[in-house]
Order: sequence, then structure tokens, then C-alpha cells
Amino acid sequence: MYVRHPIVSIPNPEMRERAEPVMTSIVRVATETVADARRPGAPTIAKRITVADDPEAIFERFASEGWTDGMPIVPPTEDRVARMLTFTDLDPSFSLGPMPPRWGDATIATLAVNAVMAGCKPEYFPVIVTAVKAILSKHFNLYGIQGTTNPASPVLIVNGPVAREIGVNARGNLFGPGFRANATIGRAIRLIMTTIGGGVPQQADKSTLGNPAKYTCCFAENEADSPWAPLHVERGFAPETSTVTAFGGAAPANIIDKSKTAHEMLETIARAIAVSGSNNMFMSQEALLVLGPEHASIAARQGFDKTRVRQTLFEHARIPFEQIGQSNADVLGVWRGSCIEERDGRRALRIAEKPEDIIVVVAGGAGNHSASIPGWYSRSVTLPLIRADGTPIRSVAELGK
Repeated sequence: MYVRHPIVSIPNPEMRERAEPVMTSIVRVATETVADARRPGAPTIAKRITVADDPEAIFERFASEGWTDGMPIVPPTEDRVARMLTFTDLDPSFSLGPMPPRWGDATIATLAVNAVMAGCKPEYFPVIVTAVKAILSKHFNLYGIQGTTNPASPVLIVNGPVAREIGVNARGNLFGPGFRANATIGRAIRLIMTTIGGGVPQQADKSTLGNPAKYTCCFAENEADSPWAPLHVERGFAPETSTVTAFGGAAPANIIDKSKTAHEMLETIARAIAVSGSNNMFMSQEALLVLGPEHASIAARQGFDKTRVRQTLFEHARIPFEQIGQSNADVLGVWRGSCIEERDGRRALRIAEKPEDIIVVVAGGAGNHSASIPGWYSRSVTLPLIRADGTPIRSVAELGK
């Protein structure tokens, strides 16, 4: 079922004319019984194919099938997949669940195939399995992220000792090239979303523009240089527990600020994350701030903890309605009425309903830079790396023996 765009920007009668022809199909799908619904039976571990032993032939075959992100892949031979599977104690046929919108089974074996294709080392695999669990969580809203016209995509934040053990970069150039774990873990998730979930660009993936982070976006929090408790500890996990947080958002936007005081710096950052026309204006359930270590140090030296940072941003990150326009204001009155407030006769839009919806992590290297990652209709999910029996994975080396 597909309703031709545009939808929001056309008059209501024309919108109705486009939508009505698909209503019969929508009703049929919404009312079909489980027995009638097309659902897979026993999950297939992995389909075997035969291709000439030539890198170009392999890439051409995979690209023609829509199994890549447009870049070359590592051929997922049985030996390579078997080595990847040594870093999990889950059965290869075990499924983490159906992945929208195609509802393919996210079996451990198919995750391993995609991890190999992405160029992952086998020791990265526990992070990939945990990340897939996180994006399949109801609150993350993967169905929406896969099909939206928005550029939203999973952003992965790795915390704890495993991040350091496998070399997930938390320092300089963490959003950029040069670090295999960051590049290939995030890429594996994109390949999984495409080959299992069916999020194929210009098909199920309706993103108008996309964004470079849809290739890969994975980094670690710089716990060593942070003056505060890391994200996973804030969310109730022990410092020695390793976790993955999946956040649904747009591409990172750089924020440069050379202030000497925390208040001035945070006011600048607040204005930078409260931008007219951004996701943080229209649809952000959460907003992510990646605070550079220098900015975090300025705030901490002047008595700020993460709670006070969030509160300050919450109070100042507002978009005046003069910058929004009447048509957008009408939409926001419906979509985000709870975030609209009036002071001294002037209306403004808060970027979040409450301070806790502003997520702050410390990451990056030297320099007075931070980054805003606007959110979407998604809630971040943090999960621990665990074995099949539920016990925490303290070190990936334990699994590969």
C-alpha cells in the first residue's frame, strides 16, 4: 500500500482523494486473523548461494540483489560466519524477533552473515546482537524509522569495559573514518535493517534525503575524560556492565562555543539544539547532546552535574513562534501542544516535555566542539550485553574461547 506524496502540504480534499483508494487494503490488513496473516514458520538459519570466487562477481551479485549499502562487502563464507558465531552462546537458529517492515526473522545466523559482510571482527558480535535487541524494542519504533520520509536512523552508544576492549572510538573523530569497530558495527546494523527488515532505499525506506549516518553511526562514551557518571550508570547499570543504547535520530550537527563560563556555553548550546525546522522542533521525543570533554570540563568546574546541565538546556532550548510561521504553528499545536508555553504574551516551543528527555553523553577529543543529534518519534533503549542465560558479558574474550 502506498499513498503518493505530498500529503501534509496539500489541501484536505486532495489528501482524501489520494488516501481513500488504499483504505480497503488497510482495513483488510488491520482485521486479518493471525492464522490468515503471512508470517514465517520455523526460521531459516541462512540461505546458501553459490557465486564465482571473484571479488567483483561477488559484489555485483550482492548489489544486484539489494543486499548491500552500495559499498563492497566481505563475502560471508561459511567459515567466516562460523567464526563470527563463536562469539555468542545463542543457537544460530534463535530469532530475536521479526524485523519490520518485511518482518524477516532476525536469527543469530543471519545477523552473523551481515556482520561478516560489514567487515566486523568476530569479537564485535555481542554488541551487534545487543543493538538489534534494542532497535527491535517497541519504544524504539523501528517500523517508523524504516519507512519515514525523515532522515532518522539508529545511533548506537556503547558503554562499559567491552567498548574499550574491542576498540570502539570515544575520542577524536568519533563520527568520522578510521576506526573499524565504529564503522563496521553501525554498518552491520544498517545491512541487517536492509536485508532482514526490508528497509531498502526508495522502496520501504522513504527517506526524502537520507543522511550520511544511515551508513553507520556508532560510538562510545568517553568515560575516561568525563567528569560525570556515564549514560549506562545513569540508567541503573553498574559501571562494569557493558551496554548498548540505541537512539533514533538525525545526523550530528556540530556546535562550536568558546565561552569561558558554563552559563554562556550552555545558552549557546541551547540555541543550537533549538533550531526552527529541525527534528527537535517538530517531532523529537528525546534530544541527544554529545558534549565534548572540554565543554563538559567547563561545566563541571563551575559546579554543574548532568542533571543541572539538562535543566539549564531545558529552560533555554526554546524556539520563539516568530521563527516558526503560522502554518507550522498550526501543525505544532496538534503535534506538540504540551511543549508550547507563553511568557509575557509571547509563545515559544520547548524542544522537550521534560529535562530528562534531553540525553547528555560526553564524547570526542580535544577542542571546543559538541554535537546535537535531533531525535524523532522514538525512545532510546539501553540494554546490557548478556549471555543466553542472562548473565552479563564481562569480556568478549570469554566467549571466543
